Amino acid sequence: MKSAYIQAISYYLPQAILSNEEINANFPDWSVEKISSKTGIYERRIAGPNETACDMAVSVSEKLFREHSIPKDEIDFLLLCTQSPDYFLPTTACIVQDQLGLSKNIGAIDFNLGCSGYIYGLSLAKAMVESSIAKNVLLITSETYSKFIHPKDKGNRTIFGDAASASLISDNGFAKIGNFIFGTDGSGWEQLIVRNGAAKNRQKQGVDLYDGDVFLKNDDNLFMNGNAIFNFTATVVPELVQNTLIANALISDQIDTYIFHQANKYMLNYIRKKMEIPEEKFFLYLEKTGNTVSSTIPIALHEFILNRIKLPSRVLLAGFGVGLSWGGTVLLFQDE
Repeated sequence: MKSAYIQAISYYLPQAILSNEEINANFPDWSVEKISSKTGIYERRIAGPNETACDMAVSVSEKLFREHSIPKDEIDFLLLCTQSPDYFLPTTACIVQDQLGLSKNIGAIDFNLGCSGYIYGLSLAKAMVESSIAKNVLLITSETYSKFIHPKDKGNRTIFGDAASASLISDNGFAKIGNFIFGTDGSGWEQLIVRNGAAKNRQKQGVDLYDGDVFLKNDDNLFMNGNAIFNFTATVVPELVQNTLIANALISDQIDTYIFHQANKYMLNYIRKKMEIPEEKFFLYLEKTGNTVSSTIPIALHEFILNRIKLPSRVLLAGFGVGLSWGGTVLLFQDE
């Protein structure tokens, strides 16, 4: 049976930097040390005022082609994961196809998913390759959550950054893609949401709500119920990891490295300790990027491959968050 592989990964970060010092200047009660120690984030990149998910998708794809010497005419399907598309319609992936100058004889679709988006994208790309629908799938994640965040929302401004990633999924490469596990709990749809602006509530007419002097939310902006998301993650992820191991006929000792969605350091360490995963098997990379939603896993994976991987290696990936949605898989890295 034909197998699917990751052949190349690149990522793109916008130029503007939001540092902990700047956040501290706006919110003096949050010290630089408090922010960095709790979140594990020292800075995050912010898309320019006129820079969109489409712009970043084009930039990261051009970077992928350049860094890995990939001919554009080899791409025969384009998948774009984003929750901040340029328009309600048309499909942003179609615009990306045109701006990249890719063949007109390819498929191009968007899919709206957040923190589990890269896992879902890998599964779609794998299915296309293994079924011979496509040979070389360009999988892009591109998100500009910063454009949804209220200036007075110190919690979300502290956590989220903007970024894009591009991966080439093909019938050969450095990492064989294993079997998948998915989960959905739509009853938690309100826990991470931008309520206004789409078809259900078309008018942006939210008002700032406060608890004393503390900003709570504005329905025109991103809202995250931190406690609910934390409890969801602590409950779902251990079962997700166990089921992903079972789906790939593995036990935990056979996994060399775990790369989870890079939500924040406190949450990830809590899960790691709860699951008794050794620290040396747990890869974190969010100090200079923050939580970049669907791009966290490919960015961390890129840095892991660049700086820490030892071959052969089995790497378990797990994504979880907005939706509520989760997914996991295992990558097998072979000796050169």
